[in-house]
Amino acid sequence: MTYDRLVCANCAAPVSQGRCPVCRANRERLRQEGPFAGLNPMALIALLVVLVAAALALVAQQTA
Repeated sequence: MTYDRLVCANCAAPVSQGRCPVCRANRERLRQEGPFAGLNPMALIALLVVLVAAALALVAQQTA
């Protein structure tokens, strides 16, 4: 999730504007997280299974 749409509970302003210390701290925390930070472990495992299945299908297709 991006901080574009988040509203600060402290000052009721958009977090992206960084009006108060709470906004600025949360904005920095959200910037530091990686692209897969929002995914839960089961989603990552499912993604891995799909990628392995696709790789196996490609290998099987090339050998046939």
